Amino acid sequence: MMTNTQWAFTQEVHPNPTSIDAIAAHLENPGFGRIFTDHMVTARWTEERGWHDAKVEFRKPFQLDPACAVLHYAQEIFEGMKAYRGAGDSVLLFRPTENARRFQRSAERMAMAPVPEALFIKAVEALVSADKRWIPDGDGSLYLRPFMFASETFLGVRPSKEYIFCVIACPVGPYFKNGNSAVTVWVSDEYTRAAPGGTGAAKCGGNYAASLLAQAQAAEHGCDQVVFLDAVEHRWVEELGGMNIFFSMADGTLVTPPLNGNILPGITRASVIDLARNEGITVEERPYSFDQWCADVASGHLREVFACGTAAVIAGVGRIRHVGGELVIGDGTVGPVTERIRDLLTGIQRGRIDDPLSWVHHAG
Repeated sequence: MMTNTQWAFTQEVHPNPTSIDAIAAHLENPGFGRIFTDHMVTARWTEERGWHDAKVEFRKPFQLDPACAVLHYAQEIFEGMKAYRGAGDSVLLFRPTENARRFQRSAERMAMAPVPEALFIKAVEALVSADKRWIPDGDGSLYLRPFMFASETFLGVRPSKEYIFCVIACPVGPYFKNGNSAVTVWVSDEYTRAAPGGTGAAKCGGNYAASLLAQAQAAEHGCDQVVFLDAVEHRWVEELGGMNIFFSMADGTLVTPPLNGNILPGITRASVIDLARNEGITVEERPYSFDQWCADVASGHLREVFACGTAAVIAGVGRIRHVGGELVIGDGTVGPVTERIRDLLTGIQRGRIDDPLSWVHHAG
């Protein structure tokens, strides 16, 4: 059994690694989540042995029994994070410890074996080291997907006694097709993402599966993302299908819905709050209703709206559509506060500007 203080990874030799020319061709237009690197990192947990068998291996399918627990009871969690190419060919990670800690909290909520923080970090570093040549230059990045699922062959309704932890990676460009332009969002009056006492604060696949129909509805209305209201009153703004949301007011205040158990505690969200306060911006974490959102747009008190998450980082919201019509926020473009925060955050992530809050982790 591996100990918490020292994790040893065995290295598997890849039988047919992607050529440098082929990687270069992939990186010209990687899209998002379509192209994957050569390797993956895995570790296994059993009730008898704990965490063991950590290895860097070439990327290949898992062999799962039809009675594998995850296929029936959805014990599965994941994380999203990025590696950036820094100065001198260095590799930078952004707050990976926070990803490790959120992964542990998600595991606890889903009754799964938590991955020790040190194992999580070492696994991410091992994959980045193995596939460093896949990290794009410029504004691209290497998206990292740590995940874990119940792997026991068993159909009883109880927590699994076996788990597989894995990290895979893919080079990515902009998340939205329109790049850094403002997006349009659909406010759902029919579907909710999470309810009190549910799994909204855990990063598990079921939450995203529950958002897909609403996201499809948003697309039908020509929108890039869906905004969910609370499940009890259908009144309070909570989050987007895969992002947190902020409102920039005329008095300079930033407002964002509070973490109430329904909302995913986004690492980008927390970073925006800390960074804004460090810049002297007042940030209020408080309930904000959709009716108030509409009123503040009409009065001009609301100047900007932006969404944030690992994939898109910061995305300005220019228009909102709902069953009652459409509202334009400001002039419908990305505003100066959004641009300022996005430039500061991405500059820190990529090592282009000073890191006043010591968020950047050097992975190699």
